[in-house]
Amino acid sequence: MILKIILSTTIYFLLSPLVMANSSHHQFADYLLSLQQQSINAGVSAVTAERYISQIKIFKKANIASNPQYTLETFIPQAIPEITVSTARAMLQQHEVLVNKLSQRYQVQPRFLIALWGVNSRFGEQSGRFSTLSVLASLAFKGENEAFYINEFIAALKLIEQKQIPIALLRSSSSGAMGQMQMMPSQLLRYAVDGDQDGKIDIWDTTEDAFASAANMLHQQGWQFDSTWGRQVKATMMLDPNLLGLATTHTFPQWQAYGIRRFNGDNLPSRSDMNVSLIAPDGNKGRFYLVYDNFRLLHQLTPSFHDTLALTYLSEKIKQ
Repeated sequence: MILKIILSTTIYFLLSPLVMANSSHHQFADYLLSLQQQSINAGVSAVTAERYISQIKIFKKANIASNPQYTLETFIPQAIPEITVSTARAMLQQHEVLVNKLSQRYQVQPRFLIALWGVNSRFGEQSGRFSTLSVLASLAFKGENEAFYINEFIAALKLIEQKQIPIALLRSSSSGAMGQMQMMPSQLLRYAVDGDQDGKIDIWDTTEDAFASAANMLHQQGWQFDSTWGRQVKATMMLDPNLLGLATTHTFPQWQAYGIRRFNGDNLPSRSDMNVSLIAPDGNKGRFYLVYDNFRLLHQLTPSFHDTLALTYLSEKIKQ
């Protein structure tokens, strides 16, 4: 009897990972049926939903962006080494005609388009290699921020239907962002542009389409051509944590009253026609930045404040 119990226990522990894996796959298959129906309810044709959902496999590497465990002091030099700066400047010269044309059309400064390109895909080298539908379905299945990923999944199906993007081209990173500018499906569905006017949208292998789509998004959302992204500042007194973050805005004189000064210690601008936010990604002992509306728009295309600030840092280095 004891031997049987030992054998049974041994067999259970040997088989339990397999049983759990099979159970997970069965649950995922059931979840896909739910996604299929939700997609149809959201306006995707039944034919499209059934055809492409049947091709989806669970993607275990699907990754929700998390807050980095490092400070800006170490992150920015690693994210934007001198080789990236020199490459960005070279790319600006190489694509000068294109970015100047897009800058005139969409009123977005060329340096920001090049910086977006460099930070988000290493100048087009990392435009996405995983099945977008599998990544988004797996992220939704995980349950964290489920509604967001369901919406992005449905948008991806609509890209196939409405923008005629082939399923083979629909590739993303492990977070579901796609193409040379790493845009989410809902962003592409609304703002994608056929930049080279060849009759199709390809943000993966066609730089013109990728640049034009990002520029169109920024323009449509209110990019301010005569403004910049923000500035690094310093705090001269302890701050209420509730003052930090993009949800809170004040004028420069109001931030002055809270003890915020330019990074060199000088007073802030006296103008009261701008409402800006104060962020401190590394907490009260780290760097402080006053950020403007353009920063908010850029942040939609990056996973964290650290990445957005690396992008703005690169944009400043390109300008120099």
